[in-house]
Amino acid sequence: MMIIDSIKENSLIAKEYKELLKISYQSLSREDRKLIRLAFNTSVDAHKNQRRKSGEPYVFHPIAVAKIVASKIGLDATCIAAALLHDVIEDTEYSEKNIKELFGKKISKIVVGLTKISKLAKEENVSLQAENFRKMLLTLNDDVRVILIKIADRLHNMQTLESMTNEKQIKIASETLYIYAPIAHRIGLYDVKSELEDLGLKYTEPEMFNNIKNKIEQTKDEQDKYIKNFSRRISEKLRKEKLKFKINGRPKSIYSIRDKIVNKNISFEEVYDKFAIRIIYQSENETEKFLAWKIYSIITDYYTPNPLRLRDWITSPRSNGYEALHITVVGPESKWVEVQIRSERMHEIAEKGYAAHYMYKKGNQNENGLEEWLNRLQEVLEDSDSNALDFVEDFKLNLYSTEIFVFTPAGELKSLAKGSTALDFAFSIHTGLGLKTRGVKVNGIMVPLSHVLKSGDQIEIIKSENTKPSSSWLDYVKTSRAKAKIRTALKEDKKALAEEGKEILRRKLKQLKIKFDEKTINELGNYLKLKTSLDLFYRVGIGKVDNVQLKKFANYNNRLINFFRKRISRKPSKLSNSEKEVGNNFDQIVFGNEEENLEFLLAKCCNPIAGDDVFGFVTINEGIKIHKKTCTNAVGLQSKFSYRILKAKWIDSTIQDYTSTIKISGIDNLGIVNQITKLISNTLNINIKKMSFDTVDNIFRGKITLKVKTKNILNDLIKRLKKINGIEKVVRE
Repeated sequence: MMIIDSIKENSLIAKEYKELLKISYQSLSREDRKLIRLAFNTSVDAHKNQRRKSGEPYVFHPIAVAKIVASKIGLDATCIAAALLHDVIEDTEYSEKNIKELFGKKISKIVVGLTKISKLAKEENVSLQAENFRKMLLTLNDDVRVILIKIADRLHNMQTLESMTNEKQIKIASETLYIYAPIAHRIGLYDVKSELEDLGLKYTEPEMFNNIKNKIEQTKDEQDKYIKNFSRRISEKLRKEKLKFKINGRPKSIYSIRDKIVNKNISFEEVYDKFAIRIIYQSENETEKFLAWKIYSIITDYYTPNPLRLRDWITSPRSNGYEALHITVVGPESKWVEVQIRSERMHEIAEKGYAAHYMYKKGNQNENGLEEWLNRLQEVLEDSDSNALDFVEDFKLNLYSTEIFVFTPAGELKSLAKGSTALDFAFSIHTGLGLKTRGVKVNGIMVPLSHVLKSGDQIEIIKSENTKPSSSWLDYVKTSRAKAKIRTALKEDKKALAEEGKEILRRKLKQLKIKFDEKTINELGNYLKLKTSLDLFYRVGIGKVDNVQLKKFANYNNRLINFFRKRISRKPSKLSNSEKEVGNNFDQIVFGNEEENLEFLLAKCCNPIAGDDVFGFVTINEGIKIHKKTCTNAVGLQSKFSYRILKAKWIDSTIQDYTSTIKISGIDNLGIVNQITKLISNTLNINIKKMSFDTVDNIFRGKITLKVKTKNILNDLIKRLKKINGIEKVVRE
C-alpha cells in the first residue's frame, strides 16, 4: 500500500505554482495573477481525489501543461488559466456552467473546446480517428488557443509516458508523430515540434532513438570544441563592429538525424550537419534586415558559403511567421556548417511561434502569413468532400511542406507548398479562377496544368467560362485546398447530371411500360451492380446506361414477375387465418406485437414446421423454444408459466415490415404535428404504430414508432421531415 505524505505533496504543488508565475513569457498584471490563482485553486479542488498512473496527484499534470503554455508557447494569463482547467469539465464534477460562472465566457469556451477534443481522441477506429482529427482542426480557426493548449497537453503526456503500457505508448507516440508534431511545426513551435518528434521516436523506434542519443552524447565535447573554434574569429569581428550578439550551437534533433539516416541510407557518422550555429543579435526593427546581411558578409569573409543553400526568410518570411537568414559554409576541418542569423525578435517568433508573432506584430500588415493560412485552413476543412483518411493525408502534406515563392503577372509574391503545380497556383488565387482554368503560362511559355512550379516562376492563368474540372485534375494538384475545391465541384456536377439522368430514365422506363418507383430503381441498380441511385442516375445522364441494357433488364424483370404470378395463381390449400395474413413462403419467426427478430430453438416435443400456429417459451438455460399451439405441453406451459410465454408467428420475410422509432425535436409552430402526420401517412403511405408529442417553453419533442419496408424508405422520410419549417433534429432511436 502506498503511503501518501500530504504535507510534502501540498508543498510541492505550491512550489510548482510559484514557478509557473515566475517562468511566464508574458508580463503578468495583478489581475492576471488573481485569475491564475483562482484557476489554480479550482484545479486543485477539482482533482483533489485523483491520481495519475505514476501515482502522483493528478493536479501536477494541469500545472505542467500550464507551465508549457506559459514558457514554451508563451501564451497569456487567459490561456494559462484555461490550461490549469483543461481536464476539469471532462474528469470532475465541475460543469461548463460552473466554469462560465467562475471565469467567464472566453475561458469556458476554450475549456469546452479542449474537452471536446479529449472525448474525440478516445475513439479507437482509424477512420473515426481521422474524422475526429478533421473536427479537431476546425477549432483551430475558431480559436487557435484550443489547439495550442492541446499541443502542450500532448507534450506533457509524452514526457510522462513511462507509466503507460507498451501498447498505449506506441499508440499515443504514433498519433503524436502523425498529427501533433506536424501541427506544432506549421504553427511555428519548432522547439516543441522537435521535442514531440524525439519523444515519439523514443517509443516507436527505441533502438534507433537510443543509438543516436548515445552517439550525440559521445561526440558532444568534440562538437562544443568545434563550435568554439568556429565562432572565435567571427565573434572578434562582430564585437569590433559594436554589435550585441550571442553565438550558440544547437544540435539537430534525434528525429531529424534519424530522417537523414533513413532517407539517405547513410550512417550516423556520414550525417554532416548534426548541429547548427545560431547568431542572435540585438537591433531596432528598422535596421534588423541590414544587420542580418552585415553579419552574413562577416561570416563569408572567413568561410566559403554554398550559394545553393542560402535561405532568405527575412525578405520572404514563411507563412507561419518564421524569419531568419540561413547559410551553409565550409568551416574548419572542411566541414559543412549551417549558420542561422536571427534578431532577438526573429528568435522569439521562432521559439514561441504564434504568441511572439502577434506580440511583435503591432499593426504591421506584412506579417499576415499565419492569419492567411488559418483562413485557408478553414476553407479546406469546410469544403473537404474526401473521406477522412484521404483528407488527413492531404492535410499532413501541407503541414510539413517546405515553401516556394512565385510571382503573379503583376509582380505580387505568393508562397506555395513545394511541389505545387500550375493548377495549385490558380486555386490559391481564387476558387473561381481555379475551376475555370483552361491553360497556364509560366515565364511566358504555355505549360500543362500539372507543371510543377519552382521558386521565382511568374505564372499567368488563362481562363474560360466553358471549362469544367475533371477527375484527372485531382492528379494534377498537391495542396489540400485545391483537392477539396475540385472534389466539391465534381460532386455538384455529378448531382446536376444525375438529375438529368433521372428524368431520362423516367421517360425510358415509361416507354418500356415499367413503373418508375423506388423498387424498380433498387432492382435496376442491383442488376447493373451499382451502389446507389445517384450512381445509376449519373450513369444514365452521361450515356453509360443505354437502351439495350434497359431492354435486357425489362425482359429479366418480366420473367421474374411471371414466375411469381404463376406461384400466386396456383390453387391454395386450406390455410389458417394467420397463414393467410403472411403468405406461403414461411421462412422466419417474429415475436411479440412489435414483431421482433430473436434467436430461438424448435421444441423436440412437437417438432413445429414452417406455417404451424406457434408460440415462444422462455426457458431457463436454452433461450426461447418454439412450440406448436397444439403441443401436448402447451396447456401446462401456458397455465403455469404465462409470464414466460411469447407471442410468435411464422412470416414470409420478403413481405415483412420492420418496426423503427424516430425522435423529432424543434420549435413548436402552429400545425407542425399535422404536417408531420400528413407527410408520413398521406404522402409516403407509412403506417404509424405509436406517436407521442410534448412541448416545453416553445420547444417540442416527439417520438413516433413506424412500420417500414426498407431502410431507404426510413432515410427518405427523415430527410423530408428535416425540411419541415420548425424541425431542428430527426434521429433514429
